[in-house]
Amino acid sequence: MPEFRSVDTVLADGNKASAFSSLSYQQFRWLFASNQAFFFAMNGQFIVRSYLAFKLTDSALALGIVNLAVALPMLLISPFGGVVADRLERRGLIMACQFALLLNEGLVLVLILTGVLEFWHLVLVVILIGSIFPFMMPARQAIVMDVVGRRGLANAMALQMGGMNAARVVAPVLAGFLIFLVGIEWTYVVAIALYALALASMTRVNRSRTEASAVKRTVFGDMAEGFRYVWQDKPVRALLFLGIVPITLMMPFQTLLVVFAEDVWHTGSLGLGILQGAAGVGGIAGSFFVAWRAKNPATRLMFSSMFAFAGFLFLFALSPWFVLGVALVAFSDVFIAIFQTLNNTAINLIIPDHVRGRVMSLMMMTFGLTPLGTVPVSAVAEAFGAPVAVAGASVVSALAVAAFMIWNRSLRLVDALITESTESPSAPSGSRLPAVPTPAAAPAAPVIGGAPGS
Repeated sequence: MPEFRSVDTVLADGNKASAFSSLSYQQFRWLFASNQAFFFAMNGQFIVRSYLAFKLTDSALALGIVNLAVALPMLLISPFGGVVADRLERRGLIMACQFALLLNEGLVLVLILTGVLEFWHLVLVVILIGSIFPFMMPARQAIVMDVVGRRGLANAMALQMGGMNAARVVAPVLAGFLIFLVGIEWTYVVAIALYALALASMTRVNRSRTEASAVKRTVFGDMAEGFRYVWQDKPVRALLFLGIVPITLMMPFQTLLVVFAEDVWHTGSLGLGILQGAAGVGGIAGSFFVAWRAKNPATRLMFSSMFAFAGFLFLFALSPWFVLGVALVAFSDVFIAIFQTLNNTAINLIIPDHVRGRVMSLMMMTFGLTPLGTVPVSAVAEAFGAPVAVAGASVVSALAVAAFMIWNRSLRLVDALITESTESPSAPSGSRLPAVPTPAAAPAAPVIGGAPGS
C-alpha cells in the first residue's frame, strides 16, 4: 500500500526540493491551473476592453475612464473583501466571484453580437468587475496556505507569482493577435472560456476551512480588527511598509517606458514593446528563481534584491544605448519580482489564518498606491527629463531601504518568526499580539486533499 504524505512532508524533504515541488501535489495543481486560466483571461481583457472603449468612442480619455472604473472599486472595496474572505469558505467565495465574472463578460458579448453595445454599458460592466475582484483576489491569495500548508508556501507563492508575471507578459500579446485574427467577438469567447476553465478547475480543489473568531463582530468591527492587527504586529507592519517603497517610488518608472522609447532612444512603439516584454521576462525569471531556491524568505535577500533593483534602475535611466537599456530593465524586474515574492510569502507565513484575508486585502490596497508615485515622478520627468526622474527615484528608494535596514528593528525578527512558523506549522501564529483577539481554539488545520500526485 503506498505511503500517503502531506504536502508539508514532501516539500520539507530536501532531497525532493525543486522549483516545481508544489506541483507534485494534486490539489495545488488544480489551484494553479485555475489561477493561470483566470490571470490569462484577466490580463487579456484589460487590453480587449481598452481596445473596445477606443473603438466605441475614438477617444483616448475613454481608456482612462475604463481603467479608473476597474481600479477605483478595487481600492475602495478591498477592506470589505478581506473581511468576507475571512468569514466565508474561500473556495466557494472564489467560485461565486468567478461565476459573476462569467455573467458580466457574457453580457458584454451578447451586447456586441446584437450590435447595441454603447460605451456606458462597458463602463457599468467594468465597475461591476472591479467590484468583484476585491472579494476574489484576497481569497485567491489566502487559499494557497490552505492548500499547501506553511512549509510548502514559499515554493507555491513563487510559482504563483511566476505564473502571474507570465500572464502579464503573454496574455496582452495573445489578445492583440486574437483581435487581429478573429475579431473582438471571438476574443471575448476565448476569455469567457478561460474564465469557465478557471471555475471548473476550482471545483476540483477541496473546500477550505476558515477559523471563526471567538469574538462576534460587525463587518466594520472585523475590518477594524484587521487594521489593528497590522498596526500592532510590528514585523507585519514593517513588511507592508517596506513593500510600499518600490510601489510608490520605483514601479512608476513603467509608465515612463514610452518616454524612453520615443524621446530617449527613438525606437517608437516597437521599442516600447521590447522594453515591456523584457520587463515581463525579468519578472518571470525572478519569481522562478525564488521557486528554484526552495528556501523560506530571508530578509537579507529581500534587502539585497531591493538594492539591486534600485541599482539596475539607476543604470537603466542613464543608459545611452537601447540594447543596454533592454538588458537593464530585464535585470531590474528580476530583482523586484524576487523582492515582491519574498515579501508576500513572508507576510503569509507569519500571520494567523483568521486575519489572512484582511491582510491580503490590505496588500491589494498598497498596489493601488502606484498612481501616488506616478504623479510626482511624471512631474519630474516633465521638468527635467525621464532619465533624471527615474535615476532620482532609484536613489531615493535605495536611501529609504537603507533607513529600514538601520532603524527598523522589527524586520530583524522576521527570519526567526518564519522559522518558528514553518517548524511548528500547527502552532498558532500571532500569539505575540495579546491585544488582538485570537481565534477560537481549534485542532490543527487538516491537509487538504490526498497524496501528492494522487
